[in-house]
Amino acid sequence: MAPVSPELISPRSARVSAARRLGRRNFRGKERLFLAEGPQAVREAAAHRGGNTGTLVELFATVEAAERYADIIGGARDGGARIHLASEDVIADISTTVTPQGLVGVCRFLDTPFEEILAARPRLVAVLAHVRDPGNAGTVLRCADAAGAEAVVLTDASVDLYNPKAVRASVGSLFHLPVAVGVPVERAVAGLRDAGVRLLAADGAGDRDLDDELDRGTMGGPTAWVFGNEAWGLPEETRALTDAVVRVPIHGRAESLNLATAAAVCLYASARAQRAAGGCRCVTGSQ
Repeated sequence: MAPVSPELISPRSARVSAARRLGRRNFRGKERLFLAEGPQAVREAAAHRGGNTGTLVELFATVEAAERYADIIGGARDGGARIHLASEDVIADISTTVTPQGLVGVCRFLDTPFEEILAARPRLVAVLAHVRDPGNAGTVLRCADAAGAEAVVLTDASVDLYNPKAVRASVGSLFHLPVAVGVPVERAVAGLRDAGVRLLAADGAGDRDLDDELDRGTMGGPTAWVFGNEAWGLPEETRALTDAVVRVPIHGRAESLNLATAAAVCLYASARAQRAAGGCRCVTGSQ
């Protein structure tokens, strides 16, 4: 396949330097651009549209990756992205991973205003309050996507959505559902409650048991789960803002569940309750 633009031989190229700087939060915020690495993330970025504008702005690919993932290159080109064939050294210079997969995309920010999320009257939302680990944030976003949530909200005390580790951990789910960022937790709770959503804080010390809530049939309505910090959970003042504090029951001898696992259990519990009348979508297509 012939190069779309000259091969970028030197890591000192202006375009390479500009992409490399997006590994730092201050440059991402200034340019409102972030990096998506690997075939899955780049494929989703190429397919995503923000209004009438493609999300993927620029794509760096090794010759080998361009041949292996010709469909991704074609989709990126069709979406208006600039394609650059680059050496492995250039890709390694831009990438934030130890073993780059030959594709690095530069993407436009795609967060959604919180008001738009509320206007859509969501039935299942994940709120990340005080979540500081980017891998956990991306994994919870992936869990929310898999459970069929309509939105994710990151409070102003949480990690940067566009941190490369968060983007990688979302495995493309970042491009699938609306995400609001920088929302004060008080505003998030008040706005969702006004939109008719029940607020549940997930906490290992909660006074309500998730199994009991399911048995009582209280989980079928619009719900937002509020997840806290990995180490110290949710502050008392945040728990007090919610309608109930719910714990995932530990039936075995484990001391606790990590954040992402607890989030998956809680979100799927709500999804099951909400879909009980109509059944669940089968992702394999089999019965």
